[in-house]
Amino acid sequence: MACSSASDGSSDDSTGSGGGASSSSGGPQTTSTGEGSGVSSTTSGAGSTTTAATSGSGGGDSSSSSSGAGGAGGASSSSSAAETSSGSGGSPETGFQPCPATGPCKILPLGDSITFGLGFDGGYRVELFHLATQDGHDVTFTGTQQMNGPAMVDGKPFPRNHEGISGETIQQIANRVPTPALRDVPHIVLLHAGTNDMYQSPNGADTRLGALIDELIAGAPDALIVVSNIIPFPSGANAVSTYNAKVPGVVQERANKGAHVIFVDQFKDFPTSELGDGVHPNKAGYARMAGRWYDAISDYLR
Repeated sequence: MACSSASDGSSDDSTGSGGGASSSSGGPQTTSTGEGSGVSSTTSGAGSTTTAATSGSGGGDSSSSSSGAGGAGGASSSSSAAETSSGSGGSPETGFQPCPATGPCKILPLGDSITFGLGFDGGYRVELFHLATQDGHDVTFTGTQQMNGPAMVDGKPFPRNHEGISGETIQQIANRVPTPALRDVPHIVLLHAGTNDMYQSPNGADTRLGALIDELIAGAPDALIVVSNIIPFPSGANAVSTYNAKVPGVVQERANKGAHVIFVDQFKDFPTSELGDGVHPNKAGYARMAGRWYDAISDYLR
């Protein structure tokens, strides 16, 4: 959405409309409560339908987090919820394990400026790293783009890699797959893409997303590919609604054919108050995203 320079020296001048400011803004540095799991489908493979447990994320800081279910706007009351996953197994209990027995599980954050972390240095990756490491998981991030984020999180070196470039559409992201995005083949891919398509060319975005997923499957067949719908983009609300409604089906179609791909709902209960500039999350919004990602992948981490 917003302007930033890619690590290869190229620049992207596209900007969003209706609040898609191109400058970075951290937004209110408040702590958000957790909320219900956004995971609604599972990887394919032998097994039966499973239930995904819910857990939330804390605010975006690197020292603490909270869990539980919170409503839109970050209400402080908590409740528990669970969603029955569709698909056919694919959890560690049925044999699929993308992460290695030893050494870090390599996670590729793939997308545009929201993956880059515009508005809060390191974006959702900061809280995601915190959530994983506090539970004893060994994870790192891969990617070839301009490194960002804090040097340390929870007293540990923060892996500042990612594959997020501001302003890129689904097709432009696909142009980076397999090279350079999969140069270091990841064990898990986190894909949030389509926001820039919503104001440039929303028609056919779901088809382009499907093609991108297919390229990821071909380039990293043993990885878990986690695909989300997109967070709110108020100035393109109608296009977002149409696109988001199609994403679960795009994912499920691939899962039904045997791919290790799951869907995560990043849109549900995401309050616009957690958009720092009308497009990019603030610290609390990125923490909310981290919680959703972690809910999806925690059972696959070692």
